[in-house]
Amino acid sequence: MKTDTSKQNPTHEIRQNGKTVLRSDCEFSLPMIFNNLTGRNFAKKSEYHDYIRFIAIKEMGFTYGEIELVKNGEVVAKGHITKK
Repeated sequence: MKTDTSKQNPTHEIRQNGKTVLRSDCEFSLPMIFNNLTGRNFAKKSEYHDYIRFIAIKEMGFTYGEIELVKNGEVVAKGHITKK
């Protein structure tokens, strides 16, 4: 019997401008990072903007604009990295 490995270890990606910026087989880390990048995990806007400026842009290679969360090649969420 053949096993479908894509269901056992789903591949998650965060893409920007059609390019994969982050990729992982962990089903929890990239959705959490996606929420960070779109501001959902921050109570204060200042914390979000610091995260974007110092982590997402300088360390991860993102830019301001649209991003996509992709699971096994299918876009499951879209969001924006914003300046304001």
